[in-house]
Amino acid sequence: MKELKVTAIENGSVIDHIPTDNTFNVIGILKLDRHDDTILIATNLPSKKLGKKGIVKVSGRQLTKDEANKIALVAPDATINIIKDFEIVEKLKASLPKQLVNVSKCFNPNCITNRDSVVPKLCVESARPLRLRCEYCERSMTQKDIQLV
Repeated sequence: MKELKVTAIENGSVIDHIPTDNTFNVIGILKLDRHDDTILIATNLPSKKLGKKGIVKVSGRQLTKDEANKIALVAPDATINIIKDFEIVEKLKASLPKQLVNVSKCFNPNCITNRDSVVPKLCVESARPLRLRCEYCERSMTQKDIQLV
């Protein structure tokens, strides 16, 4: 079997164990379209745990615990490795916070957050299966309803 080798990053972050269909959602959450250093995106990689997975390597940016928690919205089993001088110096596990602020829009088109300049705030009612509730209109949402800000 041929093997694809990917260059290690000197300083930055590696997000692993992303469900394949959510790889680009992670990029959106982290707003990597505005990042001006190297970004490696791989999807449909073989995974014993997920069947197929995605991975994102970001040079020159160390993710925070808050960012890791936002990633948990679309990749609840993701791991984040913080890299310094080509070595893993910290491992973060994605976990949903109790509240998500300005991460996803409310599903309800009539919600004040979709009409006025009000920052969407969603409470996590359940992680598995994912169930969110808008703090303003009380509408409940599931994974399929998520619309990233």
